[in-house]
Amino acid sequence: MAATILILYVSKLNKIVHFPDFDKSIPVKLFPLPLIYVGNHLSGLSSTSKLSLPMFTVLRKFTIPLTLLLEIIILGKRYPLNIIVSVFAIILGAFIAAGSDLSFNLEGYIFVLLNDIFTAANGVYTKQKIDPKELGKYGVLFYNACFMVIPTVIISFSTGDLQQATHFQHWTNFLFVFQFIVSCLLGFLLMYSTVLCSHYNSALTTTVVGAIKNISIAYIGMLIGGDYIFSMLNFVGLNICMVGGLRYSFLTLRGNSKPAQPGDEENALPVSKT
Repeated sequence: MAATILILYVSKLNKIVHFPDFDKSIPVKLFPLPLIYVGNHLSGLSSTSKLSLPMFTVLRKFTIPLTLLLEIIILGKRYPLNIIVSVFAIILGAFIAAGSDLSFNLEGYIFVLLNDIFTAANGVYTKQKIDPKELGKYGVLFYNACFMVIPTVIISFSTGDLQQATHFQHWTNFLFVFQFIVSCLLGFLLMYSTVLCSHYNSALTTTVVGAIKNISIAYIGMLIGGDYIFSMLNFVGLNICMVGGLRYSFLTLRGNSKPAQPGDEENALPVSKT
């Protein structure tokens, strides 16, 4: 969050990027995105620590149908049947893979499903708020970080995480500090690229693209990490997820994923921008 604030503020001062100056209407325009943003981070970290990496990536697929549902409810979009079938192929694969999980952890499952809800809501509300006539993509990123950086520090302090971080022994290690700073900069780049993808396409496309990327993590986790328990159903489920995701991407690139909404900004831009 600090990296996001610093990069965008300096860029605004140097007229590299543009977003509205703060006024009393900004919190109203942005709400409830900051709360969803922080809930997404906290639930994601909690679920990652309680589940194996492959199972975490499988359960994260439930974000996709939730995003589809929220886009229909909140943004009023409509998608053709072949897109919906592709989405539910992904979720079917997730059900099959999760059903064979031999390392069941109820608390971990609850956290990851909460993370799915927050992620879906974050994607849809970001798409709604990045209207260039309102906050724009830079304004959403900047004010999101501004509003939540202090509450997040307070939460970290109350849980003891901040104290553990400040007493970390490698803060005097140049290599660690360098890599830590780079990871903060890459975190900003990740958030910016996610917002940019939603701006040119849709929240659903952004979610599916992320899901396809995460499938590779599941495959790597089978070989690295040592906490993956192999079963045929789990492996078959992962492959169904991948097929559904690739099918969605194919349909998107052919332009079939454009919602039937006249005047929608993404209809005026080539979907292949993804």
